Amino acid sequence: MFELKRGRRNRCRALLAGLALVLAGSTSALAEVTVLGWPGGPEETALRATTKAYNERSGLAEADKVKLIFFNREGFWDKLQADLAAGSTEFDLNLVATYSLGKYAPFMQPVDLPADSAKVFGEKVLKTMQFDGKQYGVPTDLSLHFMYVRKDLMEKLLADDGWKKTYGEIAQNYLGKPLQPVKPEEWTWDDYAATALFFTKSINRASPTRYGTVLQMKNLLFNMMVFQTMARSYGADWQDATGKITVDSPAYRTSLELYKKLYDAGASPKDSLSYEYAEANAAFGAGQVATMLQWNAAAADLDNPAKNAVVAGKIDTLAPPKGPEGRTTHIHGLGFGLNKASTHKEGAVKFLNWLAGAEAMKIYAEAGGSPALDNSLTAALPKRPDLAKIGDFAGQYGFVMTGGTSAGALQVYETQAKNFTGYWAGQTDLDAALKETAAKMQELLKK
Repeated sequence: MFELKRGRRNRCRALLAGLALVLAGSTSALAEVTVLGWPGGPEETALRATTKAYNERSGLAEADKVKLIFFNREGFWDKLQADLAAGSTEFDLNLVATYSLGKYAPFMQPVDLPADSAKVFGEKVLKTMQFDGKQYGVPTDLSLHFMYVRKDLMEKLLADDGWKKTYGEIAQNYLGKPLQPVKPEEWTWDDYAATALFFTKSINRASPTRYGTVLQMKNLLFNMMVFQTMARSYGADWQDATGKITVDSPAYRTSLELYKKLYDAGASPKDSLSYEYAEANAAFGAGQVATMLQWNAAAADLDNPAKNAVVAGKIDTLAPPKGPEGRTTHIHGLGFGLNKASTHKEGAVKFLNWLAGAEAMKIYAEAGGSPALDNSLTAALPKRPDLAKIGDFAGQYGFVMTGGTSAGALQVYETQAKNFTGYWAGQTDLDAALKETAAKMQELLKK
């Protein structure tokens, strides 16, 4: 009896094994292009809508249709790097980000996008997906910075002679300059600083807000991206053409000192040293702050009456103020590139090329994504007026620091965050902070 049962078990196993081989062959014959996306939020929603539209195109072969997979957000980038390095064929196209592109580039295949992609995105936006002069992906979502301003407060400042007089006195006392209020769209960083000081109640008792601005000063790499928007407008960069580290420069010094001056004066909350995106939004949304340099992603929530009734309808979102080198804004993107180990490269490239076109980006934007598009395309998206500013500002003012897509870029931001926050907190002096930052950057960015 025992031998009979064992024989049946063996026959069942053989049948299952054979069935598995049949199914494997069937799956291979109808293989789909697999895309690894960013889980949750508008990026996933937009990718799903765009992929659905692609798969419904007439004449598309079954083998070229696209399916989506998603890792968990926690540990996403580490798992991606490990899978790429191991030669995983689980996905053909994968998410990439500007600031970590250099980590993944050795395991990815450069792509030649259609010529029209430059008309869709613009050269500066395409550059967010470039490493060592090669294109590694299609930029689907862009992040940059707006200057958020309480327009109701600025209207009164520009019209009230008493406020103007006080403004001039504060500018002279704190900045050593006899400034007068100007429209926010005409601001220099000195104008921003003077306005921030004026709308600080501890400096000006007539101020309707407690603070004039809110600085994100926590020891966090993304806060450095916000900060470098100011520094770049003064001429800052990470490296020069020879590869020399240039962080110890008048541009960085001026910007670091201005941050500290505003913080020490009380123009930003005293606990700003622990602030990042959420805390800054909370302070501004509560009506406690008059101005804020912040990511474009905050605009929709801050101007939503259901979420921020105190300030909704009272906000202008403008390009960052001018420095000696003009207006600038840090930009970085999320996008999709080709896994070098892909077993369906032909179909993957077809999808990637379509994704780089106007038709796909219109669908992506209407589904909630945030692509930076040419103005000729945003005009056809009346439900997304914010995209016009994203595309316009990215095209005119966007930058990626030299070395900003390298393998060590994230660690550069972390190094800056550690040392710059230490300086702002009074734990180290400016010379020491810049010296340590430069030494570590030299190590991280060496070829």
